[in-house]
Formats: sequence, structure tokens, C-alpha cells
Amino acid sequence: MIFFIMTATLALIWTAISGSFSLANLLLGAIIGLIAMWVIRERVSHPGLSKRLLKIVSLALLFLYELLISSIRVAILVLSPRLDKRLQPGIIAFPLTAKSDEEITLLANLITLTPGTLSVDVSEDRKFIYVHAIAVPDREALIADIANGFERKIIEVFE
Repeated sequence: MIFFIMTATLALIWTAISGSFSLANLLLGAIIGLIAMWVIRERVSHPGLSKRLLKIVSLALLFLYELLISSIRVAILVLSPRLDKRLQPGIIAFPLTAKSDEEITLLANLITLTPGTLSVDVSEDRKFIYVHAIAVPDREALIADIANGFERKIIEVFE
């Protein structure tokens, strides 16, 4: 089943990238997808792959949700009168539960891509990531939001 879903996804990606949504182009994409799936068949037949794909989709959906909410928050903040009174910028030291380079890099990138926040640095001992936020009324709430959101989902993906 996962083989079929991935082949169909690759065919749709092929037609989107090529810009031609004809039946012939979709079939060409399916053929290319089948060849690609045959080449990586040992990786695709891994029993935990479908669960991992669901976790990746869950992380992507969380990112899209956070992107939407953060964009609205920043827009409201910027468009509101007396901006100087509403801004509460700050840098927090976020304690990392993620340990691998891949997990830390993905977390830093997702934080940076979310409007209103920016990953500044990772401590030398890799226990903290320093995050700048445009509005930090409650440091503990921001830490909990990152820990229970992005970091938890990233760790689930890399388990």
C-alpha cells in the first residue's frame, strides 16, 4: 500500500514540477515514480515507514498551523497602535531534549521559519538553543510551547 501511495505522490510531484497536468505526463511521472520506488524498495519496505510518514505529516501540519497563527499574531502586533508599548522582545535559553544534530537543526530551522521568532545560537554543550522572540510576555509559556510543539514532534519523527 505504501508503495502505491508513494508512487502516486511522486507522479503528482512530477506533474506539478513539469507544469503539465496531462494524462501522458501523469503516466510518465508514474513510470518514473515506479522506477524510483524500485531503486529504493528495500528502504520503502521497512515496516515502520508508514508510521514515520504519519509523524512527518503531523509535524508538517503543526508547522503550517504555527506559521498561520504566528503570522496573524505578528500582523496584529505590527498593525496595532502604540507598537512600542506592545513589543516585549527577548532572548530565551530553550533547554533541549533533542540530542542529534538533525533534530537540533530541524528545530532551529522551524523556529526561524515561524514569524516572530529566530534561532540565534546553540550552546557549546548542546543543552540550550537561544531563541529571540518579538514578544515574550511569559518566558515559561514560550518554552513550554516549543517543547510541547515542535520539539516533541521532531523527537517522534526521529525515534
